[in-house]
Amino acid sequence: MSSAWILLVIAGLLEICWAIGLKYTEGFTRLLPSAFTLTTLAASMFLLAKAAQTLPIGTAYAVWVGIGAAGAGILGIVLFKEPLTLPRLAFMVMLIVSIIGLKATSA
Repeated sequence: MSSAWILLVIAGLLEICWAIGLKYTEGFTRLLPSAFTLTTLAASMFLLAKAAQTLPIGTAYAVWVGIGAAGAGILGIVLFKEPLTLPRLAFMVMLIVSIIGLKATSA
């Protein structure tokens, strides 16, 4: 895997962090969760930008969003007891398959 893809995966994992962090900020009224959320947001965007210097932006952005959406969805179920329904699970699986497909078909 190229360094751009590694940066992109890390950026996606950081997107999960800031998305979940939003829940803990209580509307940015709590200092530490807010600082964590803003820091991981900035780092995620920076790494996405670095990866997009090499990868096509459409692919990079779609993979970044997909990792973040799938990860936030899974952690929402685990951490916040959000409902796990068969359709929701099916769409999360499709997101993950789409991310793998974009990687497999990228130049």
